[in-house]
Amino acid sequence: MAHDSFLPADDIRTLFSESMSRMYQQEVPQYGTLMQLVAEVNDQVLAAEPALQQQLQETGELSRLSLERHGAIRVGTAAELNMLRRVFAIMGMHPVSYYDLSEAGVPVHSTAFRPIDEASLRRNPFRIFTSLLRLELIEDNALRAQAAEILARRDIFTAKARVLVAQAEARGGLTEEQARHFVAEVLETFRWHQHATVSKASYQALQDAHRLIADVVCFRGPHINHLTPRTLDIDRVQQQMPNLGINPKAVIEGPPRRRCPILLRQTSFTALEEPVRFAGEQAGTHTARFGEIEQRGMALTPKGRALYDELLNRSRQAPAQAENEAHQRQLSEVFTDFPDDEDSLRTQQLGYFRYCLTDAGRQQAAHEQGTTGDLETLIKAGLVKASPIIYEDFLPVSAAGIFQSNLGGKQHQAYAQNANQAAFEQALGCPVNDEFGLYAGLQDDSIRQVRQALGA
Repeated sequence: MAHDSFLPADDIRTLFSESMSRMYQQEVPQYGTLMQLVAEVNDQVLAAEPALQQQLQETGELSRLSLERHGAIRVGTAAELNMLRRVFAIMGMHPVSYYDLSEAGVPVHSTAFRPIDEASLRRNPFRIFTSLLRLELIEDNALRAQAAEILARRDIFTAKARVLVAQAEARGGLTEEQARHFVAEVLETFRWHQHATVSKASYQALQDAHRLIADVVCFRGPHINHLTPRTLDIDRVQQQMPNLGINPKAVIEGPPRRRCPILLRQTSFTALEEPVRFAGEQAGTHTARFGEIEQRGMALTPKGRALYDELLNRSRQAPAQAENEAHQRQLSEVFTDFPDDEDSLRTQQLGYFRYCLTDAGRQQAAHEQGTTGDLETLIKAGLVKASPIIYEDFLPVSAAGIFQSNLGGKQHQAYAQNANQAAFEQALGCPVNDEFGLYAGLQDDSIRQVRQALGA
């Protein structure tokens, strides 16, 4: 049972994300430059758009705008994934959704560990996109066995981290002092290690199979491969990165720019080529770590997501555009079939919305009981307003696009084996949460609160 002296999970998550940010900015100074650029662009957007600033203020988004939104890590074994689940649970982060990246040529499947209740999301929405290597997709039997043997020899967690996880589980939490020790110990799992655990020849063989396999297998720990701040204008950041000596990936992933943003748009600077030493002290380089930015929009219902996927697939049938402006024009032409005003998105049940009383609604609730009418009638009467629920999750095609652009190779093959959610959940040790159920719950809760306030 939780004790009053235990630090809340939300606070432990904030400690962790802030410590991770400081570490990554030291390890990858260019990421610190990207953070400064994103902050400047956000300030410019807010100064130019007072209505947006007010909306972000009302929804609680403004105070958390400067917080990093997510990072990503790749692990090699079921045991590593299972232990990460236990670690993240102490921070109030739970697995949401299953992502199969193998069909896009990346031999992993993934979930996102994140807070799932509204109060925790408002406190700190930090997530870790966590991928498990699929060794079964390595066709060479001998190489697959070698990779499994290398992974079996390592422990990516410190002994103290394991003790503190067990202690938190047994006692129901950690004191502030224990939590600070916990964060420091867990951070070692995410730290960059310049020394590989294999020979240069073994590294090369695994890299020839797939560059991501070499990244996961050949080091003492999985190392965080990117962190991600949130921007209010991803197109502007993409354009300005080269002015600061930052080389952006070719195109922005996700939907096109819209009046009503949906889902998730992502871009990054290309991964750095970093010096490493292989077993036997042979010098070499490794490319894996980069900085990413994201711009989030409205969460879509299953109906909205089906339309998004249909239009995205249609856009991908046209010849790929190597230059971002041409790519965005091509996307925008296809996405004219996706409504771009909030009323249509809401009444056609394409997106999820949070409902609350207006000032007029609150006055009526204070003086009258039993206000009747369906939700649309209350909205038209000016008693209730709707605001989009922000999408807190990921897009598999976009994630694969980011991964591929930063692996430094040309592999884009699809693997014969496809999704295997059951195997992933077995490794994880629990089912993943359904993102649509979480958004529907937030929407339904807000409707229930409105009706209760109006006495309906």
